[in-house]
Amino acid sequence: MVASIGLCAVALRRGLALRRTRLKRRRRTRESLRAHLRIAKPAVLLVAVGFLAGPLSAAWLRDWTPLSTFHAWIGITSFGLFVAAAAIGRNLERGRGRAVEAHAITAGLAVLAAAVAAIAGFVLLP
Repeated sequence: MVASIGLCAVALRRGLALRRTRLKRRRRTRESLRAHLRIAKPAVLLVAVGFLAGPLSAAWLRDWTPLSTFHAWIGITSFGLFVAAAAIGRNLERGRGRAVEAHAITAGLAVLAAAVAAIAGFVLLP
Protein backbone atom coordinates (compact mmCIF):
# COMPACT_ATOMS: atom_id res chain seq x y z
CA MET A 1 0.00 0.00 0.00
CA VAL A 2 2.81 2.40 0.78
CA ALA A 3 4.14 1.97 -2.78
CA SER A 4 0.71 2.72 -4.26
CA ILE A 5 0.42 5.84 -2.10
CA GLY A 6 3.86 6.90 -3.33
CA LEU A 7 2.71 6.40 -6.91
CA CYS A 8 -0.38 8.50 -6.14
CA ALA A 9 1.87 11.22 -4.74
CA VAL A 10 3.84 11.24 -8.01
CA ALA A 11 0.56 11.53 -9.96
CA LEU A 12 -0.53 14.36 -7.65
CA ARG A 13 2.74 16.16 -8.22
CA ARG A 14 2.34 15.87 -12.00
CA GLY A 15 -1.26 17.03 -11.73
CA LEU A 16 -0.24 20.05 -9.67
CA ALA A 17 2.35 20.90 -12.32
CA LEU A 18 -0.47 20.91 -14.88
CA ARG A 19 -2.46 23.16 -12.55
CA ARG A 20 0.45 25.61 -12.19
CA THR A 21 0.76 25.74 -15.98
CA ARG A 22 -2.96 26.49 -16.30
CA LEU A 23 -2.89 29.19 -13.61
CA LYS A 24 0.03 30.90 -15.35
CA ARG A 25 -2.11 30.87 -18.50
CA ARG A 26 0.45 28.82 -20.36
CA ARG A 27 -0.42 26.05 -22.74
CA ARG A 28 0.11 22.58 -21.35
CA THR A 29 1.82 19.99 -23.47
CA ARG A 30 0.07 16.79 -24.42
CA GLU A 31 2.99 14.86 -23.02
CA SER A 32 2.59 16.41 -19.55
CA LEU A 33 -1.06 15.36 -19.48
CA ARG A 34 -0.20 11.88 -20.75
CA ALA A 35 2.51 11.56 -18.10
CA HIS A 36 -0.02 12.41 -15.39
CA LEU A 37 -2.54 9.89 -16.74
CA ARG A 38 0.13 7.18 -17.19
CA ILE A 39 0.85 7.33 -13.47
CA ALA A 40 -2.59 8.21 -12.07
CA LYS A 41 -4.59 5.38 -13.63
CA PRO A 42 -2.40 2.50 -12.38
CA ALA A 43 -1.98 4.24 -9.03
CA VAL A 44 -5.74 4.36 -8.41
CA LEU A 45 -6.03 0.74 -9.54
CA LEU A 46 -3.36 -0.28 -7.03
CA VAL A 47 -5.14 1.67 -4.29
CA ALA A 48 -8.36 -0.21 -5.11
CA VAL A 49 -6.56 -3.57 -4.91
CA GLY A 50 -5.05 -2.58 -1.56
CA PHE A 51 -8.40 -1.37 -0.29
CA LEU A 52 -10.03 -4.69 -1.13
CA ALA A 53 -7.11 -6.71 0.24
CA GLY A 54 -7.19 -4.97 3.63
CA PRO A 55 -10.48 -6.35 4.98
CA LEU A 56 -9.77 -9.76 3.43
CA SER A 57 -6.41 -9.86 5.17
CA ALA A 58 -7.97 -8.79 8.46
CA ALA A 59 -10.63 -11.49 8.30
CA TRP A 60 -8.74 -14.45 6.85
CA LEU A 61 -5.13 -13.97 7.89
CA ARG A 62 -5.46 -12.21 11.23
CA ASP A 63 -8.87 -13.36 12.41
CA TRP A 64 -9.94 -9.78 13.13
CA THR A 65 -13.28 -8.17 12.56
CA PRO A 66 -12.90 -6.30 9.25
CA LEU A 67 -13.34 -2.53 9.23
CA SER A 68 -13.18 -2.26 13.01
CA THR A 69 -10.20 0.10 13.35
CA PHE A 70 -9.42 3.75 12.79
CA HIS A 71 -7.09 2.62 10.01
CA ALA A 72 -10.02 0.97 8.24
CA TRP A 73 -12.33 3.97 8.51
CA ILE A 74 -9.76 6.47 7.32
CA GLY A 75 -8.98 3.98 4.54
CA ILE A 76 -12.64 3.94 3.52
CA THR A 77 -12.64 7.74 3.48
CA SER A 78 -9.45 7.81 1.44
CA PHE A 79 -10.74 5.25 -1.05
CA GLY A 80 -13.96 7.22 -1.49
CA LEU A 81 -11.92 10.34 -2.23
CA PHE A 82 -9.79 8.41 -4.74
CA VAL A 83 -12.92 7.14 -6.49
CA ALA A 84 -14.35 10.66 -6.62
CA ALA A 85 -11.07 12.11 -7.94
CA ALA A 86 -10.87 9.36 -10.56
CA ALA A 87 -14.47 9.94 -11.67
CA ILE A 88 -13.92 13.69 -11.97
CA GLY A 89 -10.64 13.08 -13.77
CA ARG A 90 -12.29 10.66 -16.18
CA ASN A 91 -14.89 13.29 -17.05
CA LEU A 92 -12.15 15.88 -17.56
CA GLU A 93 -10.22 13.48 -19.78
CA ARG A 94 -13.30 12.90 -21.93
CA GLY A 95 -14.07 16.62 -22.15
CA ARG A 96 -17.27 16.35 -20.11
CA GLY A 97 -16.55 18.84 -17.42
CA ARG A 98 -14.47 21.68 -16.14
CA ALA A 99 -14.17 20.72 -12.51
CA VAL A 100 -10.38 20.92 -12.47
CA GLU A 101 -10.28 22.57 -9.04
CA ALA A 102 -12.60 19.94 -7.56
CA HIS A 103 -10.39 17.25 -9.09
CA ALA A 104 -7.25 18.79 -7.60
CA ILE A 105 -8.76 19.24 -4.13
CA THR A 106 -10.29 15.77 -4.07
CA ALA A 107 -7.07 14.12 -5.23
CA GLY A 108 -5.01 16.07 -2.70
CA LEU A 109 -7.34 15.09 0.13
CA ALA A 110 -7.26 11.47 -1.05
CA VAL A 111 -3.47 11.31 -0.88
CA LEU A 112 -3.46 13.04 2.51
CA ALA A 113 -6.07 10.64 3.91
CA ALA A 114 -4.12 7.69 2.48
CA ALA A 115 -0.98 8.89 4.23
CA VAL A 116 -2.89 9.16 7.52
CA ALA A 117 -4.28 5.64 6.97
CA ALA A 118 -0.78 4.33 6.32
CA ILE A 119 0.51 5.87 9.54
CA ALA A 120 -2.48 4.49 11.45
CA GLY A 121 -1.80 1.08 9.92
CA PHE A 122 1.68 0.90 11.37
CA VAL A 123 0.14 0.47 14.81
CA LEU A 124 -1.55 -2.70 13.57
CA LEU A 125 1.65 -4.38 12.45
CA PRO A 126 2.74 -7.33 14.60
